Amino acid sequence: MFRRLSRWAVAVPVALVIAGLSGCGSSDTAGSTSSAPASTSAAAGAKDVNVFAAASLTGTFTELGKAFEAAHPGATVKFNFGSSATLAQQIVQGAPADVFAAASPATMKTVTDASLASGPTTFVRNRLEIAVPKDNPAKVDELKDLTDPKVKVALCAEQVPCGAAAVKALDAAGLKVTPVTLEQDVKATLTKVELGEVDAALVYTTDVIAAAGKVQGIAFPEADKAINDYPIATLSKAPAGDLAEQFVDLVLSRQGADVLTKAGFEAP
Repeated sequence: MFRRLSRWAVAVPVALVIAGLSGCGSSDTAGSTSSAPASTSAAAGAKDVNVFAAASLTGTFTELGKAFEAAHPGATVKFNFGSSATLAQQIVQGAPADVFAAASPATMKTVTDASLASGPTTFVRNRLEIAVPKDNPAKVDELKDLTDPKVKVALCAEQVPCGAAAVKALDAAGLKVTPVTLEQDVKATLTKVELGEVDAALVYTTDVIAAAGKVQGIAFPEADKAINDYPIATLSKAPAGDLAEQFVDLVLSRQGADVLTKAGFEAP
């Protein structure tokens, strides 16, 4: 397990800009959201920042990416969102990435074990909810309702973080659920509910919030046994190392915390 370091209350230090070096910029992205971050010019030739992030971070990281670009003129944040397990394998296989934000320590470990990152920091936590269509046709009220063979259930595949969390929660409840589909990330799982293809799914609280008006969420006590920690790290071979570290600093800042907690993530 990685250390759960809470740096949200700590302001992000202003990066030193060294004349003549390309790809460097400076920004103070910390502080309360009422104070705009100090805007500075990125050095000439600033590189793109390639961020590989769990699918459940799509909305929040897209918002933070826009804030980062505004504070670093000339820099562009490019995202690759998907299953943390798939992203970790892509990184190990040589995909160009600067930052990895995973939905579980286990998927981050794939990257650290390959000596491609070190010292990841847990920046948020997430828990599961039952997502059902807005009209809840199967009348699902609690976790045990998912064991009814008449209820069509979607789950994430067990090898991805949302699937591993679902297994833990169901084991904690002593329940066995037979899904009609196993999806490769939480967004795909939620889409099955949104389209009415299934009666229920186990997804993250943040995804239920993001789909407000399309689905309804049902909390269940066993979710407390399957909370996922999200670690983030700058990759050791990051082509845009300096900017990558500054993006991580933004995620760990008060500004980043405000965006993430508003979306339903929990402090580590």
